[in-house]
Amino acid sequence: VSALVALQSCQCLAWKPHSVVAWGAESQHVVAGYSDGTIRVFSISRTEMELKMHPHAVALTAIAYSTDGEMILSGGKDGLVAVSSPRTGMTIHVLAEHKGSPITVLQCTRKQYRDFGVEGAELWLATSSDRRVSVWASDWLKDKCELVDWLSFPAPAGPEGLRSLPPSLAAFCPWEPGTLVYVGFGMQKEALFYSLRKKQVVEKISLPYFATSLSLSPAACFMAVGFGERLLRLLRCPSSEAQDYAGHDDTVHLCHFAPSGHRLLTASHSAVLLWELTAS
Repeated sequence: VSALVALQSCQCLAWKPHSVVAWGAESQHVVAGYSDGTIRVFSISRTEMELKMHPHAVALTAIAYSTDGEMILSGGKDGLVAVSSPRTGMTIHVLAEHKGSPITVLQCTRKQYRDFGVEGAELWLATSSDRRVSVWASDWLKDKCELVDWLSFPAPAGPEGLRSLPPSLAAFCPWEPGTLVYVGFGMQKEALFYSLRKKQVVEKISLPYFATSLSLSPAACFMAVGFGERLLRLLRCPSSEAQDYAGHDDTVHLCHFAPSGHRLLTASHSAVLLWELTAS
């Protein structure tokens, strides 16, 4: 790590999607977003930085690869979303729809051609801290990026004495194509399932507290939700059967399923836990 990187704070990172190369090996790259608005791509196998870009004027708050690994989506504290090419080092799009509110989530997923009446091979979403979610269809080779849906979730006035509101989080549902799940500060403590086809919330799951982290298993119908009350809840969908787990020392600010769906990583202030999911 260079001295320059050492002087900056890494705010977010994402693994490049696995692509099979010679001899069946998997390319291993990670992209990281920093407090000075820069993006750096690192090679894990060579333990070196391969590319540096500067698409933002403020600190990054979210970052993701496109599903084919050919583009990098990054979101900043000012709400701007940039789409950059790691091949050329150029930023090809800057989207200002969320301007004024920090981006909390960026996620990409594959889609069937002409799903939702728009062209493109990829669907992606951006979520900002003001409880707004935008959904886009993109064809990066044709330089197309089209808004599919725009969601805004209501909330009461912030509670007195609360230092910060719970984050706004959204994720595509792997077992229900065309559906996304949203959690955040709102009128009720709940997870909302929103259908992009029906343009409405189709299911609500009650939660004990406002969520601070969210992850959906890519391999089974499980949803993990973390809370500020040192609690992790594992939900089996669609039955909403819940199991709660303690063990964290503070807010569960991160939960993330492995690609296999068999393991779950969670993190709090000074504890990182790895959970094994059994078939039962």
